[in-house]
Amino acid sequence: MKTQHTLVLQRTYGAQGTNGTIYYEGEKICHTIELPDKDNIQRISCIPQGRYKLEKRKYPKHGEQIGIPNVLGREAILIHPANNAMKELMGCIAPVTALTGEGTGTESRKALNKLKALVYSLWDMEGEVFLLIR
Repeated sequence: MKTQHTLVLQRTYGAQGTNGTIYYEGEKICHTIELPDKDNIQRISCIPQGRYKLEKRKYPKHGEQIGIPNVLGREAILIHPANNAMKELMGCIAPVTALTGEGTGTESRKALNKLKALVYSLWDMEGEVFLLIR
């Protein structure tokens, strides 16, 4: 039986974007930005709240990334770098170091590297990693 690890994404919803913070075992890992909540409409909405199993995904454009498969009615949802949800995201989640407004943040690549280091280390220990969005 694989060990299950759960990252918790606490969200705040706004008209221009969805902001959040990812925690692991009570410790803040990074902030996140996403599109506003538009009833899970492909490419213009953040994904619904729920518990998702994270998986490694390889993409021609982004290289190896953390993927979020099994989102109802959606495909190719990733965790990848972006500093402006409305301009750079189509339903994915972007980690950011600091939030600067609704759906905007700074130093996304730095935050992604921190998150990836954690998730990959859990995978390396044969663990399963879940993202709980609430």
